[in-house]
Amino acid sequence: MPDVLLSLAMPTDVAQLVEDLLLSRPDLVRGFTSSHAEGHGSAATLVAPAELVAGHSARVIMRMVGDDEAMRELLRLIKTELPRANVFYWLVPVLEQGRL
Repeated sequence: MPDVLLSLAMPTDVAQLVEDLLLSRPDLVRGFTSSHAEGHGSAATLVAPAELVAGHSARVIMRMVGDDEAMRELLRLIKTELPRANVFYWLVPVLEQGRL
């Protein structure tokens, strides 16, 4: 199976739960990178007063590369373990990867 890049975007209060889930499955996730981001647009639900004033919501993005089948299994796991986590995801093919 070819490798894909799985990106997960989530509210900050969910990030630790997702991180723990990823770390509990080294058979599916070899490693990942996380970074802070800001959610904008109609899909970003603004709830907290600070979000309403700022016009964006705090998010965490987690990215990982792996076998397509493993990444889809990981998505099923997140859906099962954290059914209301409000995690947006996308999968894209990896053309090349390496370490320099």
